Amino acid sequence: MDVFHVTDQQGKKITDSKTIDFIEKALGPKGQSTEGVRSWQGKRVGVHSIGDHTAIELIGRDRPGLLSEISAVLASLQFNVIAAEVWTHNRRIACVLYVNDATNEAMDESKRLSIMEEQLNHILRGCEDDEKVARTSFSMGFTHMDRRLHQMLFADRDYESAGVTTTDCAPSFRPKIRIERIVEKGYSVVSVRCKDRAKLMFDIVCTLTDMQYVVFHATISSEGQYASQVHIIYQ
Repeated sequence: MDVFHVTDQQGKKITDSKTIDFIEKALGPKGQSTEGVRSWQGKRVGVHSIGDHTAIELIGRDRPGLLSEISAVLASLQFNVIAAEVWTHNRRIACVLYVNDATNEAMDESKRLSIMEEQLNHILRGCEDDEKVARTSFSMGFTHMDRRLHQMLFADRDYESAGVTTTDCAPSFRPKIRIERIVEKGYSVVSVRCKDRAKLMFDIVCTLTDMQYVVFHATISSEGQYASQVHIIYQ
């Protein structure tokens, strides 16, 4: 159970019942935003079909014009893209698409899905024949979209690819990570200090979770461009 002590923009306790109700709904299992694409209830991915939509997971090598080619394939097969979310890192791309056919129904024809998978894999692989370079799948199970994209890139081991490294960062912004093992207590303390950015805590917690660690407690602070996080974890 995580407990967060929060205040409004004036630093005062939140007492408005509507605001409290909105926070509870947003953070709860049925939480959803009401803005733009993120308002769509299908921000949960992982099943063959979600209502009138089908979720497709793509991962491959990033390059200019890739999304345009993916969209062209879906359009040629008369599929509509209802919503999509894309992450790129170290020249790799992970994408979750929600699509339906021209009749606005979820796809349940195995032949059509097979043709789509074959053509999308061909585009993702480009000129390379290695099947490990790209992958198309139809998800099976529920998860948060951002969480799923993080899992896809982690499983793809994108962090081992050639790309930006800590040596490319200014010395003051290079991550400083320290792990202290508390044997008598049965847990470890992971201290991270680095340049702050959006979703930094999300990425750290997801990474620890994917490594089969449980985050028991954490302390988070941000000073200017820097972020400091201390996580108490155990297996």
